[in-house]
Amino acid sequence: MDTEARTEVARLWRVYKTIHQLVSHRGYLVSQSELEMDLDTFRDTFARTSDIDRDQLTFLVQKKDDPADQLLVFFPKDKSVGVKPIRKYVERMLTQNIPKGIIIFQQTMTSSANKVIQGMSAKYHLESFQEAELLVNITQHVLVPIHIVLSQEEKLALLKRYRLKETQLPRIQQTDPVARYYGLKRGQVVKIMRNSETSGRYVSYRLCL
Repeated sequence: MDTEARTEVARLWRVYKTIHQLVSHRGYLVSQSELEMDLDTFRDTFARTSDIDRDQLTFLVQKKDDPADQLLVFFPKDKSVGVKPIRKYVERMLTQNIPKGIIIFQQTMTSSANKVIQGMSAKYHLESFQEAELLVNITQHVLVPIHIVLSQEEKLALLKRYRLKETQLPRIQQTDPVARYYGLKRGQVVKIMRNSETSGRYVSYRLCL
């Protein structure tokens, strides 16, 4: 394996680790061995030759508290992802009755592919991340505070406790990198915990729009 191939394997290993951490943070079941997979194990599993078959990287996870809530993660081979692979993924989701998916694309997705995803949004929830976005886990950065997504019950209890309407809460956009990491949906509330020199810990809440 030449230097360029080794670099690509190491790069994809970092992406693979981050996406497993992401789905774990969203409440899906991920084994400790997958979360802690080292580069040698990744190379032996997926890159015994110079090329990585990205189809082999595809994996399925289910929610800890709801086995019916499943999600497929896809790694397209094409550097620019068009309509054909998207329809292939949706067909697989339909066959396996899986309503959620994440696409990890190498460089770009065509406007036509994005339109197909948007058109399927009523039945299937497909997200997409460029590999470069997952080279590091942004939630582990020292400048990113702890984010905890509230359940609907916790959100209602918060509003009742402080006698607030949800529109009175500060906002976080769905396009925010941390919101995308946690898969925040419109109307969800996230609890943000920051360290404070005066009070020890400062807590705030934001409504996703």
